[in-house]
Amino acid sequence: MNMKLRKTNIRNRALTLIEVLVAMIALAVIAVLVLPILIGRTDHPSARIQCASNLKQIGIAFRVWEGDNGDHYPMQGFTNQLGIVEFPNASNMFRYFQVMSNELIDPRVIICPADSRRAATNFKVLSNTGLSYFIDLDVVNESNRNMLLAGDRNLAVDGVAVKAGVLTLITTNQIGWSGTIHKEGGNVLMADGSVQMVTDSNLQSLLANTGTNVNRLAVP
Repeated sequence: MNMKLRKTNIRNRALTLIEVLVAMIALAVIAVLVLPILIGRTDHPSARIQCASNLKQIGIAFRVWEGDNGDHYPMQGFTNQLGIVEFPNASNMFRYFQVMSNELIDPRVIICPADSRRAATNFKVLSNTGLSYFIDLDVVNESNRNMLLAGDRNLAVDGVAVKAGVLTLITTNQIGWSGTIHKEGGNVLMADGSVQMVTDSNLQSLLANTGTNVNRLAVP
């Protein structure tokens, strides 16, 4: 029996330049889609920088709102959408940001990109879970320059991670960061509008120099 070998058209070949370019473009698209997710789950340096930028915008929003509302921040009492004056408490802390929606513009500004929480779709549906930042309830206006106006919510006091609610701090408390959002530090917004990236020891020093013996922080 005569057996003939069949010829095959399958040949090994190198990728063409066009195919290489297409592959590179595809990888670039995947990186653009995946990188923000990765940043949101880890403390990438760019996430901490964006967090500081968010707090800077929040500081500007506070000062603009202050200028239009009797030279005080919303924590001193504000009128909600129903025309009712509200005062600080743990359940309505999101309203301090909600009332500044015109100044903040985008609810993504009040979420740290390194936080696992997700921003609200708009300010009307905002709740405490749509926040990444604490607020000092005792800051009256920008004249309280040395006080902590806002900052990352992942605080720890006397070595214990802080839960949501109103946190009352005295000068003997040891305050630091729990490390669940940023590693080895966190961001704080001072009442004078400046933003600082601080370590545990720096945060302790800032607390000691607020000019008051008691600080009440609303932690979302």
